[in-house]
Amino acid sequence: MTSRAVSGGSLAARRFLPRRPGRLLAEIVTVVVAAFVAFPLYWMVLSALKPAGEIQSADPRPWTLSPSLDSFTRVLGTEGFGRYFLNSVLVAVVVVALSILLSFLSAVALTRFRFKGRTVLLVMLLVAQMVPIEALTIPLFFLMRSVGDVVPAFGLDELGSLVLVHLAFSLPFAIWMLRGFVAAVPAELEEAATVDGASRFRFTWQILFPLVAPGLVATSVLAFIHAWNDFLFAKTFIITNTENQTLPQAILVFFKPEENDWGAIMAGSTLMTIPVLVFFLIVQRRLVSGMAGAVKG
Repeated sequence: MTSRAVSGGSLAARRFLPRRPGRLLAEIVTVVVAAFVAFPLYWMVLSALKPAGEIQSADPRPWTLSPSLDSFTRVLGTEGFGRYFLNSVLVAVVVVALSILLSFLSAVALTRFRFKGRTVLLVMLLVAQMVPIEALTIPLFFLMRSVGDVVPAFGLDELGSLVLVHLAFSLPFAIWMLRGFVAAVPAELEEAATVDGASRFRFTWQILFPLVAPGLVATSVLAFIHAWNDFLFAKTFIITNTENQTLPQAILVFFKPEENDWGAIMAGSTLMTIPVLVFFLIVQRRLVSGMAGAVKG
């Protein structure tokens, strides 16, 4: 009983011990950096809740005494807003699903198999990530126009063109990243599974796939953010078919020649941010469980 009291008292004493100066400084810097990063998000939400008079005030304040949902009402009341939202969701979900599937299979092939041209292919994946997106926009425009002549579903003014383009930019990084996760799984594990009677197909999907779950989650996050926030490709490839426009294009309605509707712009940006945050929170749980499964395996 006495030993328990002593140990409990020592633990309580440790809790109230003064923190080291280095750790305290690191915590202060972390809080400052987090506040600096979160301030634009806070200001965006605040501006969306401010009345029109406060947004354009010459004396801006980091708070509002009369929050209003008028900006959100104008955004949600925009013609076709729901359709634009569904288009963005469709493109992002398809890109994420295909990125996970294709990058995983490609990473397995590049890691587990030896074939001619393997090194050249890996170098090409690196080079593909170094080319600026803006430099490829015009060539991709003509390419999608030619593809549309053969397969109309993937031509200009179609959501399929956005899916192809986002895959082209998401796959190189995803493959290169997943290659490290696949290589970290020891070959002895595959040999043991083969001895137990598991085929290569079964090993790939029932053993290897769960073990590289953290890499797959990171891949899905990057692919989703890239596809969801895209404006350049959506504006370039979706020209005349307004029914296939995505959510970032819907915000252009509030950029007016005479005066921009900043409240609606901030409200639309806030609504665009919410699905990304929700997706990240959902995937974050899968990331933690995937890491735990990898350690247990």
